[in-house]
Amino acid sequence: MNAFKESDENRGGFFLRLVVVAMFVLIGLSVLAWRLHKLQVKEYEKYRTESENNYIAPLPLVPQRGNIIDRNGKILARNFIAFTLEITYKEVDNLSKTIDELGSLIAIEPKDRDRFNKFRRDNPQLKAAPIRTRLSDEEVARFMANRYRFPGVDVQTRFFRDYPNGPLASHLIGYINRISEADVKKIEERNEKKNYEGTDHIGQRGVEERYEADLHGITGTEYIERNNRNVKVRTRSIEPETPGNTIQLSVDLDLQRVAEAAFGERRGALVAIDPTNGEVLALVSMPTFDPNLFVDGISSENWKMLNTSIDKPLLNRAIYSAYPPGSTFKPFMALAGLTNGKRTITQKISDPGYFNYGGHTFKDDKKGGHGLVDLPTSIIVSCNTYYYLLANDLGIDGISGFIGQFGLGSFTGIDIPGEAQGVLPSQEWKKKRFARLGKQAQKWYGGETISVGIGQGYNAYTPVQMATAMAALANEGKLIRPHVARAIITQQGQEQLLPTEITREIDVKPEYMAAVRNALASVTVRGTATRSFIGAQYQAAGKTGTAQVYSLKGGAYDKSNERMRDHSWFIAYAPTNKPDKPNDPKITPRIALSVLVENGGFGAVSAAPIARQVIDAYLLGKQNEKAAPEDTDISPEDENDGDDSVTAPNGTAITETPSARPRPTGTQTAPQPPATARPIGTQSTPQPSAEARPTGSTQTAPQPSEAQTARTPQPSRPASPTTGTRPPARPARTPPAALPPETPPPADAAPPPSVQPRKPPPRKPQPASPPANRDRGARPAWIQPSEAMQSGTGGD
Repeated sequence: MNAFKESDENRGGFFLRLVVVAMFVLIGLSVLAWRLHKLQVKEYEKYRTESENNYIAPLPLVPQRGNIIDRNGKILARNFIAFTLEITYKEVDNLSKTIDELGSLIAIEPKDRDRFNKFRRDNPQLKAAPIRTRLSDEEVARFMANRYRFPGVDVQTRFFRDYPNGPLASHLIGYINRISEADVKKIEERNEKKNYEGTDHIGQRGVEERYEADLHGITGTEYIERNNRNVKVRTRSIEPETPGNTIQLSVDLDLQRVAEAAFGERRGALVAIDPTNGEVLALVSMPTFDPNLFVDGISSENWKMLNTSIDKPLLNRAIYSAYPPGSTFKPFMALAGLTNGKRTITQKISDPGYFNYGGHTFKDDKKGGHGLVDLPTSIIVSCNTYYYLLANDLGIDGISGFIGQFGLGSFTGIDIPGEAQGVLPSQEWKKKRFARLGKQAQKWYGGETISVGIGQGYNAYTPVQMATAMAALANEGKLIRPHVARAIITQQGQEQLLPTEITREIDVKPEYMAAVRNALASVTVRGTATRSFIGAQYQAAGKTGTAQVYSLKGGAYDKSNERMRDHSWFIAYAPTNKPDKPNDPKITPRIALSVLVENGGFGAVSAAPIARQVIDAYLLGKQNEKAAPEDTDISPEDENDGDDSVTAPNGTAITETPSARPRPTGTQTAPQPPATARPIGTQSTPQPSAEARPTGSTQTAPQPSEAQTARTPQPSRPASPTTGTRPPARPARTPPAALPPETPPPADAAPPPSVQPRKPPPRKPQPASPPANRDRGARPAWIQPSEAMQSGTGGD
C-alpha cells in the first residue's frame, strides 16, 4: 500500500506544476478575452465596414459635362446619353474568347477591337474599357437576356460629347478625347485622381482644355450590395454627382460662320476683338477639322489624314503660327518715331524709290518713289522708304522698346492653351537666340534693322497679337487681355462674368495717336484698301500688309506655285470718324480684327475683302456665307514689291529660290547661318505628338516686301477675262521727283542678313564691305531737318 503513496516532496512539485499551468491558461484566456473585446467592441465598426465591403462596392457616378454656348446662347458643345458595352479585365478569364462570343450577339467590328486594345494599352491604370459604344435598344435587350453568360461584362449608360456645328469653330472649342497616360499624370499632379474615377474622357485644346475643371464637374458615388456571384442586389446609399458648369463664350456663332465662309478654300487665320473689353468675337483658323472625330477615339485613318495633310488642319494658326507682319507694322513704327522725337507729323522726306545702306539697295514698292512723303501719307500709301529711314534713326532697341508696349512679341494671355510668343527682335533677343552659334552670329547689324522697319526680317507675330495691338490703337492706348470666355454659369443658373483686364496703358500723346488713327481711316478711303471698302455704310480704319515668303532677285513670282506667294495681311477696326472730319463727336470702335491669308499675295487682294465681309456682318448684320472674292485687278508692279536681292559679305548679290531652301506654309525651323551669310532669325516649334496635339509654327520672310499704292476705279478698261467684270484702270502715276543727292553709309555698315544662295552663274567678286557693329548710319541728305529730331546720326 505504501508503494502507491507519493512522498510529500513529489506532491509539492505536482501542485507547483498545476499552478504554473493554471497561470498559463489564465493568461491565455485573458489575452483571448482582451482580443475578443477589441474585435467585438472597440473595433467593431472597422471590421463591420470591411466585412460589408466584401459585398458592398462603391461605383463612381460620372458627372455630366458642362455645355459650351456662344454669347447668344447657341449651343457649341453638348452631351447626350447612350449605352456602352464595357469589359472589366480582371473578372474575365479569356478576354479574346469573351469578345468573340459577344460578337455573336452584338456587332463588333475590327475597328472596335483595335480601339479597345489601344485603350487598354494607353490606359493600364484603368480597370475597364468599352468594347462597343452607342448601343441600340435592341442590342441592349439582346445582351441583357444573355448577361449571365458573360461575367465581367456589363452595359453602362454614359454621356457622350456632341459638337452640333461640326468643324465650325473647332480650333476655338477644342474637343474631348480618351484619357491618356500623360493625362493621368497631370490629373495626379493636380490631386484630382479621385474626381476622375470612372471618367474616360478629358478636354483637349481650346475651351475644352482650358476650362476642364469647370466643365468636368464633381464625381459622385453609388454604394451597391452584391451577392456571391458579384451581381448587384440593391443600392445601399448614394453621394450624388455635381454636373459641370456651362461656359458661355464671347464669340458670336453667326459671325464665326461668316468669317470661316469668307476664307473659302484658303489657309489663314482671323481674330476679331471687341476693343472696349477684350472679348473675342470670332477666332478662325483655316482649314479646320471635325471635333466629333475624337469623341470615341479617333481612328488611325482619320488621324493620318489630319496629321499628314500639307494644309495642317490641326494647327491653330490664330494663336500659334507667327508670321512677319509686313506693312501692318508701319502704324506702330510711326508712333515710335513720333514718341521718340525722330519724326513730326508734318515733316516730309523725299522718296526716290529706294534706300541705300551698307552697299545694298532697299527698294520701295513704287518705282520712282512716292515723292515728298509725310507721316500720314507714309501710312496711306505704305511707303517703304519712309520706314527704312525711320528704322535707321530709331535703331533696333528703339523700335523694340516702344513697340513691345503693344504686346507684340509677348504672350497676350488669351484663355486658349498653346499660344506662341512670337518674336520682337532686339539686340538682347539675338544674343540669346544665337547664343550657341558664337559671338559673330549674335551681333546685330544695321542692315537687319532696315528690314525690321517694314515688318520683315526677324519680326514674327501671331494673328491674335496683331488683333490685340490693333484694338489698343482703337481704344487709344489701352492694351486689354483678349479672352474667349464671357461667363461661367452654374447648374443653379448663377452667372459669373469674367472681368475685363487692362494689362497696360500705353503712354502716347493724344495728338500722335490721333494722327495715326486718322491716317488709318484714310487707308480705306484713298489708300491701299480703298477698293475693298467701296460703298461701306460705315467708316473703317485699317492697314494692308504683305509678308514676303521667298526672296527673288528682281524677278516675278511663279504664280503656278501658290505656296510661293506672299502672305496677305489686313488689320482694321470700325467704326471710326471719317478722315476729313476727325473732330466730329468721337465714335467708339466696336470691332478690331486681324486677317492673315497664307500665300494670299498683296494685302488688299485676299485679306482686306475678308475683313470687309466680317465687319459688314458684325456692324450691319449681313450674313454672307460665301467666300470673299479676291481682288485680282492688283497691278503686277504692286505685287513685285519687295527687296528682292541681298548682298553677301563680299559684296556679291545672291538670291534665294524655293529649291535652295523650301519653307512649307505655316512652318518654320530654327535658322542655321550659312558659312558666308549671317543667320536669319526664326522661331522654331515642336512637331505634333501622338496625342493629336500638333503645335503651330512660325514663318519669317528673309527680305522686305510691300505693295500698297492708292488707285481710283475708272470704267474705261475692258472686262477682266477671269472675273467677267470691268476692272478699274490703273491710276496715273506721278512723275518721279528728281533724285536728291545721297549720303553714303558709314564705312562700318554691314549688309542685311543674307540667305542661303542658289547656284548663280560665276561672278567676279567685288570688294567686301567691312562689318558693322552698331545700328546707325549717316542721315541721307534728303530728310528735311526738324527741331524735334536730333541732329547727326540716329540709332541705338
